[in-house]
Amino acid sequence: MRLLTKKLNKERKRQAKKIDILCNDLIAAQREFIKRLDTMSFRAHFYESIVGTTDLGGLLSYADKQIKDRIKDSHIAFFLRQQDGFELYQDESDGPITLGKEDIENCFTAELVDNICRSNKICTLDDMFAMGLEGNLVKLNSISAATIPIGRLGSSLGFILIYRPFRKRLTREELIDISSIVPGLSRAIESCRMFLRSTD
Repeated sequence: MRLLTKKLNKERKRQAKKIDILCNDLIAAQREFIKRLDTMSFRAHFYESIVGTTDLGGLLSYADKQIKDRIKDSHIAFFLRQQDGFELYQDESDGPITLGKEDIENCFTAELVDNICRSNKICTLDDMFAMGLEGNLVKLNSISAATIPIGRLGSSLGFILIYRPFRKRLTREELIDISSIVPGLSRAIESCRMFLRSTD
């Protein structure tokens, strides 16, 4: 009887462990599913809101607001390629993080912008340093920054610079979230530019 009871208790413990593992897997899968639904909802809302937009400034202003709502305490700048360099779009009401005498946006040269665009990937601050970012190293290391490429079918239109104080580091999940709206944003930017050319 003792041996039988011992064997039965062992079997119960083994079953309990299996049930715990299964429950944990189900909870993790459900969390991942909810995250994906949230990202899809964010993307759908963003796309619905920009349909028919023909003003590039208005489009980028709206994108700026949506990204800031999604990534709290962040600062945003859009670097768009031009034939003779790049154009910088930034919400003037949003005071940038100053780095001594200059803002981070002023640390970007035409060559650095071109290098980031050609990389066509999410770039961290370390990546940007490797590509030629120059400025006050102490001040630059006090922020968490990343760039997200804006492009379609291999062609780069530019990138989004997102940054905030280092104590609130940008997470991989936040950057993936913002990357999810880039295809629609890229098409909208191209449409605005085509509309502008047609009216000139």
